[in-house]
Amino acid sequence: MTILLPVVCLAQAPTVGTIQVYGNRRVSEAEIRKKLGVREGGALPKSKGELEDRLAQLDNVVSATLFAACCDDRKTILYVGIEEKGSPHFDYNTEPASEEVLLPSAVAQAYAEFLNATAEAARLGEADEDLTQGHSLMRNAKARYVQLGFVALADEHREILRKVLRQSADPEQRAMAAYVLGYSNDKAAVQDDLQYALRDPDDTVRANALRALGAFAVYAQKHAEAGLKISATWLVEMLNSLVWTDRNNAAVALVTLTETRDSAILDQIRDRSLASVVEMARWKHLPHALPAFILVGRLAGVQEADLQKAWNNDQREPIIRQALAGSKRRG
Repeated sequence: MTILLPVVCLAQAPTVGTIQVYGNRRVSEAEIRKKLGVREGGALPKSKGELEDRLAQLDNVVSATLFAACCDDRKTILYVGIEEKGSPHFDYNTEPASEEVLLPSAVAQAYAEFLNATAEAARLGEADEDLTQGHSLMRNAKARYVQLGFVALADEHREILRKVLRQSADPEQRAMAAYVLGYSNDKAAVQDDLQYALRDPDDTVRANALRALGAFAVYAQKHAEAGLKISATWLVEMLNSLVWTDRNNAAVALVTLTETRDSAILDQIRDRSLASVVEMARWKHLPHALPAFILVGRLAGVQEADLQKAWNNDQREPIIRQALAGSKRRG
């Protein structure tokens, strides 16, 4: 992971470097690209919603989503998610309805400062982060300073943060709550709230909750006394999500959770999300393909050194075939 919120939207980057279609099993990529009307080297579409609606008109397509991710040789990677009829579907919680549950102004102000600092960190190439404390601490000094302040805010306002996350009708409020809750000193006390938020109807809320839990997983590896037990269930289901951020962030978190080759988690991935993980491991943009490739290699039983060698030598397909063959034998 590099930063904690999407850094590119369709209006911010003018040129498409790569188009990556995923989720399609029966509808051909050629048919999707024709309907999309966008090409590599061309301009990004002005209307995201209009194109999503157009793609949803294709036979056997239930829904579609576009996400512009950064960056491939200074150009945008346009991810085109397709959900077909009968394909796995990731369900969300009911939209919360309370208009009165709001965060303290101190939390909202600190979060706004953090977003500004994060944007600056991205411009300076200082968006990398340390997760060993169980929450993100970025290399950029301004962003890190604000993040350190989140620890006190999370402990002081924990109950209202939890309430906002579950009840507020405002997705921006929920997104702030999910992010700041990840800085609680008592992480075991808030892990269930963040697990609940993995099914929030808003993309950014899910992303913030997922990345907080990913940091928890890093911390739990070396601190058993913390009482953190990160469930993989919804992370595995998110690999089938229509939304690129769900898939990408879930894969990153699951790489951490499967470092010990936990057979129960690997079996969940194999049983529930194998086709999606294989698809992601074949993505054109290598940094985004790597987490899924690692998962595929672990499903295949390939040792880490051999997995690294295959990756460095651009030998993804032999590992993928091995994982698929192993799944067939188990079936």
